[in-house]
Amino acid sequence: MQNQNVSATEALEKLKEGNQKYLAATSNPGDISPRIRQYTCENGQSPYAIVVTCSDSRVIPESIFSAGIGELFVIRVAGNVMDNHQLGSVEYAADHLGTKLVVVLGHSNCGAVGAAVHHDPSGYVKYITDEIRRAIGDEKDEAKACCLNVQRSVSVIRESLKEMVDQGKLTVCGAVYKIDSGEVEFLD
Repeated sequence: MQNQNVSATEALEKLKEGNQKYLAATSNPGDISPRIRQYTCENGQSPYAIVVTCSDSRVIPESIFSAGIGELFVIRVAGNVMDNHQLGSVEYAADHLGTKLVVVLGHSNCGAVGAAVHHDPSGYVKYITDEIRRAIGDEKDEAKACCLNVQRSVSVIRESLKEMVDQGKLTVCGAVYKIDSGEVEFLD
């Protein structure tokens, strides 16, 4: 079912209904039970991986990796681009939570990559597409552009958090999620 043209009121109601279902849930591919919610509330989080990914509603890292509450530290931004906010989030998870792996997860059919390849957006979207263009140069093949964009974000993280990487406290790799099959291809 598509959720296009849903009013804000309807969307809020759907979120509330979804949350009520979630509160009563006891299983998912990952543990989302009341027990784990209470445990992580009382004891904090200790995610085993940091996932920097796109805001695309078809890309759900917890489902993609069969993870539950407290297992992934997910940072989402259209086009999985990096700026100081995302870098600060990665640094926080690595430094304060002890998470040692960062996966930059791009995906097929990415609207932000497509916009950078085929259009010249204005407004705030331009900040995202300009960053993607720095990654892809003149590349016109969207699949190749997606990989180049992931590789740039990986490089930005490695360079910005070089000390942690050099000390072996942080490993950074790239991957691409194929939205049609659900398969993740790791690039490193």
